[in-house]
Amino acid sequence: MKIIMDVFNFLMAAGPTVMLPVIITVIGLVFGLKITRAFKSGLTLGIGFAGIKLILDFMTTNVGPAAKAMVERTGVQLDALDVGWGSIAAVTWASPIIAILIFAILIVNIVLLILKRTNTLDVDIWNYHHMAIVGVMVYFVTKNVLLGVGASVVMAIITFKISDWSQPMVEGFFGIPGVSLPTVSALSSLVIAWPLNWLLDRIPVFRKSTFTIKDAQKYLGFFGDSMIMGLIIGLVIGVLAGFDITQIFQLGVSMSAVLVLIPKMTSLFMEGLMPISDAAQKWSQHKFKGRSLFIGLDAAVVVGNPDVITTALIIIPLTIAMALVLPGNRVLPFADLAVVPFRVAMVVALTRGNLLKNIVIGLVVTASLLWCGTATAPVLTSIAKSVGIELGASSMLISSFAATSMIQSYLVFLAFSYKPVIGIPLLILVFLGVWYYFEGIKKVNVEHAKEVLSN
Repeated sequence: MKIIMDVFNFLMAAGPTVMLPVIITVIGLVFGLKITRAFKSGLTLGIGFAGIKLILDFMTTNVGPAAKAMVERTGVQLDALDVGWGSIAAVTWASPIIAILIFAILIVNIVLLILKRTNTLDVDIWNYHHMAIVGVMVYFVTKNVLLGVGASVVMAIITFKISDWSQPMVEGFFGIPGVSLPTVSALSSLVIAWPLNWLLDRIPVFRKSTFTIKDAQKYLGFFGDSMIMGLIIGLVIGVLAGFDITQIFQLGVSMSAVLVLIPKMTSLFMEGLMPISDAAQKWSQHKFKGRSLFIGLDAAVVVGNPDVITTALIIIPLTIAMALVLPGNRVLPFADLAVVPFRVAMVVALTRGNLLKNIVIGLVVTASLLWCGTATAPVLTSIAKSVGIELGASSMLISSFAATSMIQSYLVFLAFSYKPVIGIPLLILVFLGVWYYFEGIKKVNVEHAKEVLSN
């Protein structure tokens, strides 16, 4: 057991760029690939992830200061600093109950697979921290280990089911077969996007709108090219930030580079993933008699989509503006501005690239992040201090677009932390209703539509 824990701790400390190749190699071997092919697939995915991380870090370095400068020019006091998901992950992994939570999440995934209640095999262990942080925060508030573990377990069940339900979008829009995205930071937007998209479809201007990024590029001609759009958006942000002419053009070129480089990096995911995906399909057909399993990967595999990146770059300056005027908000968007593509990726897939819907839904999602981030900033700040993270000024709060700022995470945290006798049954009841809708009513409607089309 000690050896297993030492290996596990090593992989956790090494991070996803090391963990992903190891996990994918093991998964490939389980599914019957030769070790050389499995290792090459894992290494290719690891390289792709490393490339994505470098580009996102590059984006953070360039957009972050510009966004902060935009806020500072307004003179608005926002005392909950967005310190980024990385800092929140550090807080999560420092928790005394983290080992219990991680193994609980893993066991839940295995049990659901055996019971045929999910088809998602989540190999994205690094991002388990999104589910674990909810349990950490519940435990910190209630001092009850069972409630903390229960919160993370419920988060896991919700995450794996939403991952199943959204898998057709991953395959249909992004063109990645046999893969689901159990990354809470991407899936959480669907909790708002699904009902809001339904509502927008009943408003003529949105229902009839077919305007996409590709349409914008067609009408804009030279200025609609992704490279040029990145340049323009970067220049606009630089001007609003009050940068000098040199800094403005540096930011413009940097944003242009992001739009060009991310798709090239994500293509490596497809290259490395296909052998694993094909082997997984064959294995599942043999072992589960035709049952198809989805490999659960980090949502980084889809953030390179041009529609996603362009939508995110539009949402980023609007996020800054919203933070300034949104009533009740105390969060200063900063470090996590670079991960806005993760927050809008599944929204883009849901609307099939409808730019008008993307912006409206993206802004509502952003508002929820700011409000939930504000509400839970005091708890998150106290936890950070309790694990020895230095925060500087004692009056400063920390927040993020991760942790319990995400709507499903916030609702689970709320249910388990405040009046759990009422909150937990209510949460479970609502989720069971959603489950019945997706696997009962909606499934029947989809099958009926297929029958009509075939006849």
